[in-house]
Amino acid sequence: MSQEFVIEAFSRGDQGRGASRRLRREERKIPAIVYGGNKEAVSISIWHNELKKALENEAFFSHVLTLELDGNKESVILKDLQRHPYKPLLTHADFLRVDKDHEIHVNVPLHFLNEDTAPAIKLQGGVANHQINEVEVICLPQNLPEFIEVDMTTVEMDQVVHLSDLKLPKGVRVAALLQGEDHDLPVVAIHKPRGAKVDDAEEAEGEEGGEE
Repeated sequence: MSQEFVIEAFSRGDQGRGASRRLRREERKIPAIVYGGNKEAVSISIWHNELKKALENEAFFSHVLTLELDGNKESVILKDLQRHPYKPLLTHADFLRVDKDHEIHVNVPLHFLNEDTAPAIKLQGGVANHQINEVEVICLPQNLPEFIEVDMTTVEMDQVVHLSDLKLPKGVRVAALLQGEDHDLPVVAIHKPRGAKVDDAEEAEGEEGGEE
């Protein structure tokens, strides 16, 4: 993980909706909480615009973050984020403490590579059908990948790529697969568009009729 994200945080004493509204309106901050790691949960506040800008980077969601609070630094991951129902505003964030000796569960984005040049798409007219765009992984913080690549080059027409087909970095496991084969969900497939399949079928019938 080459990138580093540092979030400045402030201790928060006032609780309740009124205090949270004042925090957002007057200080341009949002309420948050940091918990886990065999320590008590701590109510904090963070700069709204700083967090919003950081969220523009996809890597922020799958990175171990550095939270600076009262002169101390803690390693955390973003566990939950709440947004205003219709305004472009953040309203609350949850951070989970992590340490190098304990595994974490994190959703990691999937990056589909060579989709435009895959033979089943470029030469055979297929279309990629994405079933999921992220996957929950389990690993130690130092092994957390920024994303997982899915190379579409060798995916054939009507082939389905499942979770078990993903190439994972060392020390990384897919959480769903630990629950059994029934949870080996489809990730992506390449199929011909429905209209194209009908045309192919009609063309085949026409050829058979001509031979007769």
